[in-house]
Amino acid sequence: MQTEIGEAAGKIWAYIDSHGPTTLGKLKTGTKLSDDVLHQAIGWLAREEKIALEKKGRTTSISLC
Repeated sequence: MQTEIGEAAGKIWAYIDSHGPTTLGKLKTGTKLSDDVLHQAIGWLAREEKIALEKKGRTTSISLC
């Protein structure tokens, strides 16, 4: 499972790198990851301080650090 999450983290990082700051919805659509793996990989990247999360109303914006 850790390998799958690590690969998903790479997909997320690459997506944000090429598309710029994005929302969870756009990230899910763009990466085609399941909800569970998407959220676990986001947690992985956030823990390693690779991404920044910003809450704006009901929307969470994700960008690279």
